Amino acid sequence: MIEHLELFFKAVFIDNMVFAVFLGMCSYLAVSKKVATAVGLGAAVIFVLAITVPLNWLLDQYLLQPGALSWLGSEFADYDLGFLSFIMFIATIATMVQLVEIIVEKFSPSLYNSLGIFLPLIAVNCAILGGSLFMQSREIESLGLAVNYGISSGIGWFLAILAIAAIREKIRYSNVPPALRGLGITFIITGLMGIGFLSFGGMLTGGDEPEPSKDIEATIEKVEKKEVKDELANNTKTLN
Repeated sequence: MIEHLELFFKAVFIDNMVFAVFLGMCSYLAVSKKVATAVGLGAAVIFVLAITVPLNWLLDQYLLQPGALSWLGSEFADYDLGFLSFIMFIATIATMVQLVEIIVEKFSPSLYNSLGIFLPLIAVNCAILGGSLFMQSREIESLGLAVNYGISSGIGWFLAILAIAAIREKIRYSNVPPALRGLGITFIITGLMGIGFLSFGGMLTGGDEPEPSKDIEATIEKVEKKEVKDELANNTKTLN
């Protein structure tokens, strides 16, 4: 349970896709002018990440990793299909994005029209592919953790675009210097928000100190014995 909570907070706040690694910035800047469109796109990103990251985890574990094909037989144990990772991941993402596009167009035509080209562009959004690649590079151990990472990464991206959209709606009525209007003030606010999100890193620090290993304990014991012997020898010399 602790590892799930730790992974959730790290993916949402500390390793946020936007503020920590600057992925998905194109749609983050372009679709964050209104809260309604930001909510729609953020929900779509959460859905796509929640589906594609676990699916790509299964592909990685049972198809792409070195020796992953051993379940087909011992003669396949030496195969390494890791060079197909990008192709397989992108194919899975494109399939899910097409499903999202069909659902949004069917049940919310107004949202579909407001998102415009940025909804199908989720298929090539670096944040979506980054979720699967980070899952692979960080060696997520189980399917449950992969689902957790996909959902929490999507929530982190959703919070980022929702926050900047709300601020940009309000900042229209503020007296912003002409040189900073538009993307200038948006980048400044994004930087300040990034600092705020990274400050949550303190939640995952501290805890119990690791126990010293047996080798360290043995070394400490030897040093203490030597110090005792030296002290006894010095006392003996003093008495003599």
